[in-house]
Amino acid sequence: MYSPTTRLLTILELLQTRPVWAGAELAARLEVDARTIRRYIMMLQDMGMPVEPVRGPGGGYRLRPGFKLPPLLFTEEEATVILISLLVTTAQQINWSAVPVEGALAKVLRVLPLHARNRLDALTSNLTLFAAEDTTKLDAALLLTLSDAVQQRTRVAMTYMADAERVTERMVEPYGLAAWWGNWYLVAYCCLRKDMRTFRLDRIRNMHLSDETFTRPDNFDCQAFLAEQMSRADSTHIVSIQFSAPLDIVRNRIPEHYGALSSITHGTLFETHYDNLEGLAHFLITLNLPFVVVQPQGLKTVLQGIARQLMASTGSSCAI
Repeated sequence: MYSPTTRLLTILELLQTRPVWAGAELAARLEVDARTIRRYIMMLQDMGMPVEPVRGPGGGYRLRPGFKLPPLLFTEEEATVILISLLVTTAQQINWSAVPVEGALAKVLRVLPLHARNRLDALTSNLTLFAAEDTTKLDAALLLTLSDAVQQRTRVAMTYMADAERVTERMVEPYGLAAWWGNWYLVAYCCLRKDMRTFRLDRIRNMHLSDETFTRPDNFDCQAFLAEQMSRADSTHIVSIQFSAPLDIVRNRIPEHYGALSSITHGTLFETHYDNLEGLAHFLITLNLPFVVVQPQGLKTVLQGIARQLMASTGSSCAI
């Protein structure tokens, strides 16, 4: 299955994925015995690769901490995943500069064999992705800075705009970041409100890290907390939608954490809670599936307004 050269490269790739590999694990992965693994390790060491033995039950191996390997090698399938992911980020909500994205694309293509490079070059040349409105895109620098604050357990000072009339200065302890229904949120303990809160990242202004640190509970689940906050019936609308499509098709279009999906006689029932009816209306339209709004009435009104705008743009009229 493997040639000796392939096995050497595979060992290097595996050693990059975690701090220590047991000799028996490497042998099983490469389908060889432990003695052969030891021989391959010696070959790598002779080539100047700083592979070090690790003492312990059964023995193990690691790359010397801080060592940088030469450029990674990708299979065609792996490279395709990377390229599509990079292309999608340019069209979605994170406002990356085109420079690092194009640089990463060029580097991946450069290390591939000619055949794979030509195929993926054809993909990048002929794939069209429609970008979201610039006003909805998230500042990548903000996302990275907040991620650092979460990792380092550092308090964050910021101006938060709940809306045009409610602007407050906050000091928060960031617990994590989560995406929900097309928006990014910071889950944090608010020192002003003395309680846990969620903050939309596109409403954060004048943010900077403080010198103060904090302790976060080890078992805190940001995604679960955000889901619970977003599903509160007293702060959001109860939503029921009937789709004229089978459950498996609807499930492929709507993420599991958006709400509950169940099969009904003539299609699929979608039940959830959400506070932004206009955003929900546009989301339902983009699914390109026939549906009927059971509740709330406000969502029906929003959809009727969108329908009137569309008819007006074509010079037509309709009674809704």
